[in-house]
Amino acid sequence: MSQKLENKPNIVLIMPDQLRPDFLGCYGSTFVQTPNIDMLAQQGLQFNRALSPSPICIPARASLLTGHNALSTGVLTNNYWLRPDHEDCGLLSFTNALLANGYHNEGIGKMHFIPWDQEEGFSHRWIAEDKRHIHIQDDYADYLAARDLRKLAGTEEPGYRAGRMASVNPIPLEHQVDVWVGDRSVEFIKDFRQDRPYFLWVAFPGPHDPYNPPSEILDYMRPAEEFPSSIPGTADSQTFQKGFIQTHLTGSAQADFREFPELAKQTIRRHYAGLVQIIDHQVGRILSAIAEQNSERETLIFFTSDHGDFLGDFDMVGKALFYESSSRIPLIAKGTLYQVGQSKSLVSLTDLYATILSHAGLNMMAQDSQAIPTKPEQQTRNNLLGATGAGLMWFEERWKLSRYKNGLSTLFDVEADSLEQNNLLLDPDFDDIRNYMEAELTKSLMEGLVQGHQEKSYPYMTLTPDHAGHHRNWQRLYPANTWEKSKEMKANFGKAGMPV
Repeated sequence: MSQKLENKPNIVLIMPDQLRPDFLGCYGSTFVQTPNIDMLAQQGLQFNRALSPSPICIPARASLLTGHNALSTGVLTNNYWLRPDHEDCGLLSFTNALLANGYHNEGIGKMHFIPWDQEEGFSHRWIAEDKRHIHIQDDYADYLAARDLRKLAGTEEPGYRAGRMASVNPIPLEHQVDVWVGDRSVEFIKDFRQDRPYFLWVAFPGPHDPYNPPSEILDYMRPAEEFPSSIPGTADSQTFQKGFIQTHLTGSAQADFREFPELAKQTIRRHYAGLVQIIDHQVGRILSAIAEQNSERETLIFFTSDHGDFLGDFDMVGKALFYESSSRIPLIAKGTLYQVGQSKSLVSLTDLYATILSHAGLNMMAQDSQAIPTKPEQQTRNNLLGATGAGLMWFEERWKLSRYKNGLSTLFDVEADSLEQNNLLLDPDFDDIRNYMEAELTKSLMEGLVQGHQEKSYPYMTLTPDHAGHHRNWQRLYPANTWEKSKEMKANFGKAGMPV
């Protein structure tokens, strides 16, 4: 092994799906027991102002992978993923960079790639692709089949419809998907030969809905009535209700939220907390396996999520909006460079791109990524652009400006109004703040458009004299006609009787 590889650390990224920070003890929860994640926070640097740049599963992961915001990746909803030739477009994934520089990359759990089994720089993957996509015959499906079990749709689970996705998973605890991810992760850590550094992405499918812990977890949890009440809806948030209800009625959830009493919200929170406790136990097993490694190589650990979950706040579940319930995420970093403590610095999920690569000795630039602080008092980012198919956000200091395509605009002071009940957009006392935030949002959008086009174009002056572009009949491979291919794929799906 080269001296260069000897000095590089192992890197472990632990990432539950749709995890709110306030359901962790280290972030203030008194109703969920998370001793292992809390211990990690006590030994590392905990970030209390971490946000998702796009609070939707696939867009958030595309931004994490490339260090670009959703406007640059073009991935704004769960209906799209990065195009196959994204690296030719200037969107370099950190996994491919690590692989090219000697790392073994192991992916375990939910990556949300399209296609779901694409390599994307991983040396090996154990795939458990989403809790809803029961038709995907991934590694977890094979595992269950070998035990005469199968993936279950939420609607097949006891209590699903009455509980509005709060159900009981009849699969035994030892075979639950998050336990399976934990098992594979522990096995990998124990069996890895340490002949080179590794990057391990532990991607738990939970606590994403359906909120379905097994009965043996629920039996030991406090009653739903003892869980915190939800944040009340406002006139502003009600503008999203019709779309929210319709989406869940007719989409993959098949859940009816036309009535949503407080006890139903608390029941969802109880079930969600049960899933969090399962994940915490698996995190403890992973941390123990890392501690027992017989290696002098340092192992860096990062814990985060792609986005949050309303869990009844504003009369909704799920995500996709820029309210704190949906967009705020946990982030914990542990390693010799990270001072123990808590940071108020603004950080983004995209910042893990630059962070991970910097630890591997690769200082690669990306549009919207910078290495996270290593000290509690340090600050590296002053603002953040957020984007989804529903709208845009600009966050700076304590202020959050959001503009949605349904016409709603909001301005919140998240320090003075953490529950986001008072929209200050039209308050004349805050005209200066509003004008400044709108100007900064516009400036960021313009800069992003220019940069995005530069990265996704093909500058002619870079062609060398012997470049094929100087010869007759040269055809550039990019841009590929992905939209036509998409139409073709949908047509084929339709012929096969698959939903499109």
